[in-house]
Amino acid sequence: MPNSLRQKIVSDRWFNRLVVVAFALGFLALMGAGFAATQAILQNQDQTRWVNHTYQVERSISRYRVLVERLEAARRGYLLRREHGLSRTFTQTANQIGPALDEMRRLSDDNPRQQANIEALTALTEAHMNTLGKSVALVSAGKRDEAIASFNEGASLDLIRAIRTGADRMLVEEDRLLKIRNAEQRETLIRFFVILAGSGVLLVVVAGSSIYVIIRYTKDLTRSRDALTKLNENLENAVRERTGDLQRANEEIQRFAYIVSHDLRSPLVNVMGFTAELEAASKRLSTMMDRVEEQAPDMIDADDRLAAREDLPEAIGFIRTSTQKMDRLINAILRLSREGRRPITPERLDMDALMASVVGTLRHRIDELGIEVRVAPGLPGLTSDRLAVEQVMSNIVENAIKYLDPSRPGRIEIRGQRNGPRATFAIIDNGRGIDPKDHERIFDLFRRSGKQDQPGEGIGLAHTRALAYRLGGTISVESELGKGAAFRINLPIHYVDDQKAVA
Repeated sequence: MPNSLRQKIVSDRWFNRLVVVAFALGFLALMGAGFAATQAILQNQDQTRWVNHTYQVERSISRYRVLVERLEAARRGYLLRREHGLSRTFTQTANQIGPALDEMRRLSDDNPRQQANIEALTALTEAHMNTLGKSVALVSAGKRDEAIASFNEGASLDLIRAIRTGADRMLVEEDRLLKIRNAEQRETLIRFFVILAGSGVLLVVVAGSSIYVIIRYTKDLTRSRDALTKLNENLENAVRERTGDLQRANEEIQRFAYIVSHDLRSPLVNVMGFTAELEAASKRLSTMMDRVEEQAPDMIDADDRLAAREDLPEAIGFIRTSTQKMDRLINAILRLSREGRRPITPERLDMDALMASVVGTLRHRIDELGIEVRVAPGLPGLTSDRLAVEQVMSNIVENAIKYLDPSRPGRIEIRGQRNGPRATFAIIDNGRGIDPKDHERIFDLFRRSGKQDQPGEGIGLAHTRALAYRLGGTISVESELGKGAAFRINLPIHYVDDQKAVA
């Protein structure tokens, strides 16, 4: 890799990391600002509640003072004019003094200083109420002069002045608290607006950074898309060239396999013919040995007898077995070669009917072994080569029949489903299974797996995979020993000729 490209990759990697870190920090800062703003709002609400509480206390103190002044005015008016309306006003006002003190006490229960002031006011109010009550009682009893003399004494005036002073002291205390709470509320509001402004600036920075990163990545994506488009164009041309080369090479290999197999058959036929002649000569030789033994047994020793009757027939038997196996292998290679050179002729296939035909072809063996075969209805149809598809399906079903587990009743299930432009067919059995390490091995030419108790040369599955590849599909297996096997054949719904696609 060139150094410039390597440096660019490293630079982009660090830039991406910095962008992620910056965005993470920005969003964390925004979350922190939002949390701080929420706390400031909650604190401001709490401070507003306390300011309102101070106003309530002040209103209760003012109401108390008004009641005291009204009580004093009613007492004076009653002393001077002795009107029953003033007496009634005095009584009503006197009844309101107690609840007013209780309200002041309730509102100020959080302030020990105000509680002490209220206790002092309560004592002064009780003393003043007693004095006022005596004056009104004297007037009511007709002792007006005595009541006026009592009024002119300094005790009553001193009490009213002390009450006014106490109420003023409470108002001063509430004014002090109001100033403190208003100052705290202003500080909270200032802090809230500062947080709000900082959040706005931070939001602008994060938004600007996001826009910059998006624009940069958009440009990079555009350049990458253009480069990828050019690369795809070149790649398509390269794929066409390589596909053509592979097709020509494949054709050469098939021709070579055909020629080699054909040429191998000539000497193999000679070997098989001479083997038959040797076998016939061996029989004549054995007959001659029998006659010699009858007429002149001394002419033959044990080694001659062993060579003529055991060694030579055994050697001829080995030669015949080997030539027969070689003949089957050559025939298989020729069949594969011819199949590879056979042109694909796609046509519309009804897979329900095709699978019924495959199962029907093997019905005698299925019934003989008592196998249950289930074909799911509604298999997806294909446009492909009928002969190739039949060979693929029949090879898999035949293998499922061949390798069933004799210890349990055989069962084979055939399913199919469409996945977009492709279809997947599954052939599932409950046979002896395949070791996972042999899942790919069984598709190799002349390779077999497991117990070799069934006839075969290891060609069927290799041929099946080759056919599936020619049809543009794939074949795979899922299996475990003793748990059956599931072969899945994935084929295109509509076959496309590679040569036409390349053209």
